Amino acid sequence: MTATEAKNRKTIVGDDDLEIPDTAHQISSDSWFQVAFVLTTGINSAYVLGYSGTIMVPLGWIGGVVGLIIATAISLYANSLIAKLHELGGKRHIRYRDLAGFIYGRKAYHLTWGLQYVNLFMINCGFIILAGSALKAAYVLFRDDHIMKLPHFIAIAGLICAIFAIGIPHLSALGIWLGVSTILSLIYIVVAIVLSVRDGVKTPPRDYEIQGSSFNKIFTITGAAANLVFAFNTGMLPEIQATVRQPVVKNMMKALYFQFTAGVLPMYAVTFIGYWAYGSSTSTYLLNSVNGPLWVKALANISAILQSVISLHIFASPTYEYMDTKFGIKGNPLAIKNLLFRIMARGGYIAISTLLSALLPFLGDFMSLTGAVSTFPLTFILANHMYYKAKNNKLNSMQKLWHWLNVVFFSLMSVAAAIAAVRLIAVDSKNFHVFADL
Repeated sequence: MTATEAKNRKTIVGDDDLEIPDTAHQISSDSWFQVAFVLTTGINSAYVLGYSGTIMVPLGWIGGVVGLIIATAISLYANSLIAKLHELGGKRHIRYRDLAGFIYGRKAYHLTWGLQYVNLFMINCGFIILAGSALKAAYVLFRDDHIMKLPHFIAIAGLICAIFAIGIPHLSALGIWLGVSTILSLIYIVVAIVLSVRDGVKTPPRDYEIQGSSFNKIFTITGAAANLVFAFNTGMLPEIQATVRQPVVKNMMKALYFQFTAGVLPMYAVTFIGYWAYGSSTSTYLLNSVNGPLWVKALANISAILQSVISLHIFASPTYEYMDTKFGIKGNPLAIKNLLFRIMARGGYIAISTLLSALLPFLGDFMSLTGAVSTFPLTFILANHMYYKAKNNKLNSMQKLWHWLNVVFFSLMSVAAAIAAVRLIAVDSKNFHVFADL
């Protein structure tokens, strides 16, 4: 199916007459391998440069390694549940909220969209903070004059993201940019690994103890658990699956298997090696910890900036699709009307994201809060309950119990992680003023 007009079709859910619009974006056009690269781009985004500091430092070697392996397995499982429901009832559900609306009704449709919007908005704020931090790190390599502050670099990063968003009309149009993204990811990951190994060999034994009082450790460990699930999950799997060719479930499963096997290896490597090299003193942005030639560090930081721009576009695509479909933006992407709309709508969205990112540039806290309030509910709680409700007649009693245990456990984890994340933000807000230069 190529780009379609934004016209409404109705999905009947029991007594609930719910209107679900078609999409103005292109669907069913991509191979499973291209979709796998979209997923792998997300998992190996510049966020991986923070996992040594935001996952390993709070959890230590045992907690960090075991936690990442368990998070990989449960994330693959939860995402496979969602992927298998894509054609539930004999029709494709190309948005997360469409699937929830089909299973539960109107209220769930709007609630899921709200959760997903918050999830993607906070992820994108994180990408802007990342791009701004990388831009600042590249700048201070050559001019450490303190004239330019982090909020200035975040503003520049936001402008770059807006320009890219205006130029790329939809997710399938990324095309060659996915290959570029892979190369950029390899650059900063390889540089981070090589320089970390060089530093680790030269430096004396590191301290790997989990820092802080027993009371503080409870909150930091709980927040790190949210970071674990944040690392592997997009919160927009149906939207990504909508781009894959038939057979959609089989091809999506291939993409997921690629993501959670070969796709996670670079992330594992940079996370573990970074922590090994610097221990509990590892920065939340690994390239701030490494030592090496200026041009190599500059290359890695510039790669992180550009890759963050591409990744943001992936995670913002459901919001862009909603706006384009809502206002009937179709046809030639270069038409003046379409260009002006993207400038106003997407530019405004990124401007708001950039303002919040500059206001509260606490990357680790954004990751924890996102994992708590949206990744846990969308990826684990909702996935298990939707699968239970959709397949109820085909599940035995043990399978039903298993899904309910997952719902209860991840609900408790979500509440605990949200409390920990809010506390972290409150503490950081006291220690740093708004528009802080971190």
